[in-house]
Amino acid sequence: MANKFKKNDQVIVISGSSKGKIGKITAIIDNKVVVEGVNLATVHKKPTSSNPGQILKLEKPIHVSNISHVEDGKAVKIKFVTDSGEGKTFTRKNRVSKKSGKKID
Repeated sequence: MANKFKKNDQVIVISGSSKGKIGKITAIIDNKVVVEGVNLATVHKKPTSSNPGQILKLEKPIHVSNISHVEDGKAVKIKFVTDSGEGKTFTRKNRVSKKSGKKID
């Protein structure tokens, strides 16, 4: 099955502590995604001989069930539509918004 989410997709968080925040997907790790500016965690790094100690804000992964594609500031569901052109021997799956019918790619 094709993946609903790809890198650089605009998504909205639909549940959790970051609910309602919108951002771009920066990385995909198995069934989790990292969204820019969402689900920030404070991490304390201990000092080493080469680096001083520091406090960092890192983006932690979110499970794909807690995000949705965004259209006009609201969450939308998507569906897959196969596109077979005239005389073409292959078909291609496209991600399409169920609400408006627009292509997501």
